[in-house]
Amino acid sequence: QLHVVGSGGGSVQPGGSLRLSCEASGPVLAITAMGWYRQTPGQQQRELVAVFETRGFIKYGESVQGRFTISRDGAKNTYYLQADSLKPEDSGVYYCYADPGLGPDMYYWGQGAQVTVSS
Repeated sequence: QLHVVGSGGGSVQPGGSLRLSCEASGPVLAITAMGWYRQTPGQQQRELVAVFETRGFIKYGESVQGRFTISRDGAKNTYYLQADSLKPEDSGVYYCYADPGLGPDMYYWGQGAQVTVSS
């Protein structure tokens, strides 16, 4: 069974940067994509932040396009989310996930990482 561990997050001032990490273990060859969703205050559903498909395709949520960068270290089965030019509206809980290609209901989720952007 896949196991996903997310880390990083923290508190920064507007304009600051943070890096989140997400490491997968277990049958990692089954993973078709990894990425992050976030839950921000007042939103009922999680919002896609970024996803990195193993075939190389990358997609960002509209609100983070141009400010966030997702990358991976294949040797470590670890993905990174570099979040720059952070805004207060980026505050929330960031959840990393691994997609074994069986649909959203079968995603493996890491623990959430709190990101707080405030002056």
